[in-house]
Order: sequence, then C-alpha cells, then structure tokens
Amino acid sequence: MSRLQEKYKKEVLPRLLERVGTTNPMAVPRLLKVVISMGVGAALQDKKRLELAARDLATIAGQKPLVCKARKSVSNFKVRAGNETGLKVTLRGVRMYEFLDRLISVSIPRIRDFRGLNPQSFDGRGNYSMGVSEQSIFPEIDAASIEWNQGMNITIVTTASNDQESRELLRLLGMPFQKDSRGGNGRG
Repeated sequence: MSRLQEKYKKEVLPRLLERVGTTNPMAVPRLLKVVISMGVGAALQDKKRLELAARDLATIAGQKPLVCKARKSVSNFKVRAGNETGLKVTLRGVRMYEFLDRLISVSIPRIRDFRGLNPQSFDGRGNYSMGVSEQSIFPEIDAASIEWNQGMNITIVTTASNDQESRELLRLLGMPFQKDSRGGNGRG
C-alpha cells in the first residue's frame, strides 16, 4: 500500500466520515483515477518529438502511454484527421496513489515561483485539472537529457458530487491550494 493510500485510510477517511455524519465509507468522496495527457502538435513536423515525449511520460507515470490521433482536420494548424498529436495515461489503484504522492510532495514544490494551485480549477462535478508547463519538475526525468520542454495536463477524477467535497478531499490529502488573500470565499 502506498503512503498516500495509507494516509487516506487512516486520516482522511475518518475526517470525511465525521463531516458527513455517517459510518459508511462508500458515502464519502474518494479518488477514482488520474489522467495525464500531453499535446504534441510539433510531432507533425518531427516524429522524434512524439517518441521522446512518450518516453518521458512513461517514465513519469510508470506505464506506457496511449497515442491519441486527431479526430478532425484543422487546416489552420496543418492537422489532418488521423495524425498522431497527443499522448495520455490513465492511472488507477496503487500507481495512481504513488503518482499523486510524488506530485504533491516532490514535483509541485519544484515548480518555479510556486504560490499554490488554483482552487477554482474544478469542473463542477468534483474533478480537478491542472497544467504543468515542463516535465523537468518530476525527479524521474534527467534534466540533462531534455531536448525541449513539454507541458502536460493532469486531471484528478473523484467520486465527489460537487466541487466543495472534492476540494476538501484533495486538501486533506495535501494538495497545496492557494489561500484567498481577499478573505472572501474565493469567488469573483
């Protein structure tokens, strides 16, 4: 069992059960999956970029990424339907908890000029998305071997029915959200 999964079972779950006022552990929010995706539009000119991005994503996630193809042709971007333009990995179970543990405790603090994650990046259904501008924040990636910086999107999917429940779950797990400097509720 990973460290973050153990923290969820021993610390987070009892606090969430207390807040909801039930003894049923299935009634409180939990993590379902983490999806990491990379858009590699530059791979249209250079196939090597897609291969190197796939190697980096596999190193970060611990499993081989799925190559995504364009569904539509977009002439402004010189993309045709069927072109390989992206990569994605879906993590569940132990790999998901291990990745999130590394993300929260090691990678996010390595972001330059980091002041906290945006607490408003929820989708209304309890899922949180964040963007990372370069892969070098992950300790698995050797900074000397990077030929160019590649950003990625990370989506954390939960069973929460709304954003407040999901925000509380992620906060208890240790996600470093920004503090609202205005003293309000964070809206506006």
